[in-house]
Amino acid sequence: MSYQIGFVPSAARTTSGNSGALRLDPSADNVNVAVFVTAVGGTPNLVLSVEWSNDGITFAAADVADALTAITTAVNRVKSFPVKGLFARLVWTITGGTPSLTFSVDVGSAGRPLNVAYG
Repeated sequence: MSYQIGFVPSAARTTSGNSGALRLDPSADNVNVAVFVTAVGGTPNLVLSVEWSNDGITFAAADVADALTAITTAVNRVKSFPVKGLFARLVWTITGGTPSLTFSVDVGSAGRPLNVAYG
């Protein structure tokens, strides 16, 4: 079963940022990230990654495996990440020559089925 746990609203962005803490369902096995880039200006480079935390305050820097391939054009991308903590946050790094990207991100989690006893 899949649940939406957060999103980043569509907006034109020229600087790096993050989503803030997203609390994960304790049964979540994966976090699914869908990014929708609808417009670009300049020569942008967008790297979107997932950072993990067990307290929702201190986040570990993302590993290479926790990032989407760099985005330089209007495109839609989806990637699933194995859960590595109780909280996640999206971090985007924007670089390039006079970069501007309009994008939004949806975040969902996929969990294990519940064991239900029928009596």
